[in-house]
Amino acid sequence: MKRSGKVRPRPASGRKSAARPAAKGKPSPPDSRPHILHLHSTFAAGGKELRSVRLINAWGPGVGHSIVSAVPDRMEATQLISRSIPVAYPQNFPSLIGRPTLGRLQKMARAMRGYDLVLTYNWGAIDAVMAHTLFGQAMDLPPLIHHEDGFNEDEFKRLKKRRNWYRRIALGRASGLVVPSEKLEEIALVQWAQPMGRVKHIGNGIPTSDFARKPRPDALRGVIKRKGEFWVGTMAGLRKIKNLPRLVRAFAVLPEEWHLVIVGEGPEEEAIRAEADRLDIGHRVHLPGFVPEPANYVGLFDIFALSSDSEQFPISVIEAMAAGVPVVAPAVGDIVQMVSDLNNPYITGAGDEASLSGSLSELASHERLRTEIGASNRAKARTDFDEKKMIEAYRRLYSSAMGRSTLG
Repeated sequence: MKRSGKVRPRPASGRKSAARPAAKGKPSPPDSRPHILHLHSTFAAGGKELRSVRLINAWGPGVGHSIVSAVPDRMEATQLISRSIPVAYPQNFPSLIGRPTLGRLQKMARAMRGYDLVLTYNWGAIDAVMAHTLFGQAMDLPPLIHHEDGFNEDEFKRLKKRRNWYRRIALGRASGLVVPSEKLEEIALVQWAQPMGRVKHIGNGIPTSDFARKPRPDALRGVIKRKGEFWVGTMAGLRKIKNLPRLVRAFAVLPEEWHLVIVGEGPEEEAIRAEADRLDIGHRVHLPGFVPEPANYVGLFDIFALSSDSEQFPISVIEAMAAGVPVVAPAVGDIVQMVSDLNNPYITGAGDEASLSGSLSELASHERLRTEIGASNRAKARTDFDEKKMIEAYRRLYSSAMGRSTLG
């Protein structure tokens, strides 16, 4: 339901996050400034969170934001939001996790009042979508747009019927459902029975020109690329769905001069280190943690690799392509369609560890082939995945939902 464009009262912002304290003396924004509420399954620095940050920064200080995470202690992506942007982190917003009782859903609906737009992300925020559908009209809530970027380990093999039904009902009054991949678009239309007009397929994009410069050998915190070394690199949340011990095993056959660099944070760090130690390659496996600004270091990778059980349209693949790096990954989500034709033979069967290892070995032994594939990947990234197209698509969608001519 589109809004009339009338000015809504600005909601109470709540206490600022300690990660990004409010600038002292900053004047309050004018009443005409739209204010967007973001309800995230987590605000760790993963793909969907980094995309959200890019959009927030693109809108500039003319748009205010309030961000809530279903996992309150995972807010690393806040560090990347420009300090010129007015952002609040409400501490009293009802928990996004819990039994979907009418009382709890009603409290969530009340907390959405006063904003101009509500944006929800993934299954972890689906109760907020249900609350909006049940109470949105009675409470005159702002429009809501939901985003689905993929599934955790509990659904990557098979979607749960109860969740499918819940999504169907919850999304009944959403102004839009955004998906980044063809696979998710099909699921939304068929499994979740969403009308075509509600489902918006918007591919992920990045500032491809930022990845053209050559990184310094010490650009990656705590790990220096030394002369004669080669790197297989990846960027991922260290979660089970990413199956990074599989990547450690696939990498283990590479010669001693090759190192594996895994950039990211998460609960699987010890399992990854344990697998590297078991294979006696711990000295060649490096986990520097989360490092912002991947444009500063992705070009250090000689091969970019994924080993995930499930992906949809991973931004990290686009970033590697834009940096001119060949990609080895399983054929999950849209990865086959994302990479260049020259790179396509090195996208392996999902779960095929032997093929993953074989692709790494072949590319590791042919420098010229890596260079040729990297150049074709860079060209495709610039043509198909620059962020300008993505930003404009989201700008049109969000401003239309709010009844505005533009946003930011």
